[in-house]
Amino acid sequence: MSAARRDDPRDDLSVAREVLTTEAAGLRALAASLGDSFADAVARLATATGRVVVSGMGKSGLVGRKIAATLASTGTPALFVHPAEASHGDLGMIIPGDAVLALSNSGETAELADLVAHARRFALPLVAITGRPDSTLALAADVALILPRAAEACPMGLAPTTSTTMQLALGDAVAVALLTRRGFTAADFQSFHPGGRLGARLRRVRDLMHTGHAVPVADPDMHMAAALVLMTEKRFGCLGVRDADGRLVGIVTDGDLRRAMGPDLLSRRVRDIMTLSPRTIGPDALAAEALHVMNARERPVTALFVVADDQQPVGILHVHDLLRAGLA
Repeated sequence: MSAARRDDPRDDLSVAREVLTTEAAGLRALAASLGDSFADAVARLATATGRVVVSGMGKSGLVGRKIAATLASTGTPALFVHPAEASHGDLGMIIPGDAVLALSNSGETAELADLVAHARRFALPLVAITGRPDSTLALAADVALILPRAAEACPMGLAPTTSTTMQLALGDAVAVALLTRRGFTAADFQSFHPGGRLGARLRRVRDLMHTGHAVPVADPDMHMAAALVLMTEKRFGCLGVRDADGRLVGIVTDGDLRRAMGPDLLSRRVRDIMTLSPRTIGPDALAAEALHVMNARERPVTALFVVADDQQPVGILHVHDLLRAGLA
């Protein structure tokens, strides 16, 4: 290939599109090939009382590390054991109660031999992901998930590309099937992802809201002179209005004050200028949902009152709380 051709961005785009098209075809073939063996593999992994031990060599090992991480973060205890290290002491990490998920496209990876023998010795469930149904690994496994024949995406057909993409996607399918079986929820997910933006999105409103004396609330008959002092003191830019039963029935915001501005404002009562039926949220809602409610409709708001099932205010959440949490 000439230097001019290598430097042509059009050729780069053509190559990239061909790679993605080839790998997409492999994924479609993989989806069509799934059957009872997949359900059997998931069932065996689900019944493990210990961990799912993932192993593979080379590119399959790199894919295996990601599969193990995905399993662990979605409710299936898992770890990656390097097959070469397993033969030098790390087999001790694999104990009764564990299940083994072994990856090898050829199914003849020599470094997996000791790990496979260890799994057979202790009668551990062994699931294989391989491209050859007649390979040593496939025949030794309790269940073999066979990758369909598909062209590798490199022009020589040698570099693991489509095959590793299929391995990775099949690992994701196993992980999602297992989390579905376990009834894994967003709350469970958050407990495994407490850090970063994802952790913030999965936090609950109750974790971020202000409570007690910090909540700005008043009765409908309060004079606006006193209400303004209270709004200024609480610093949320709003004031919740409770009825005689303690239920939140209205809100006074900076916008309400501007609309009611006049010489008699301080002598008027809260009920005269409040907005009825303010936007609210429950304490068990996700922080991400609170952000959506704040941004919903034609006019975004910067604060939400948090109410219990009986509509009594139990807290308040400001957009700055979401910013500090790394969400907004």
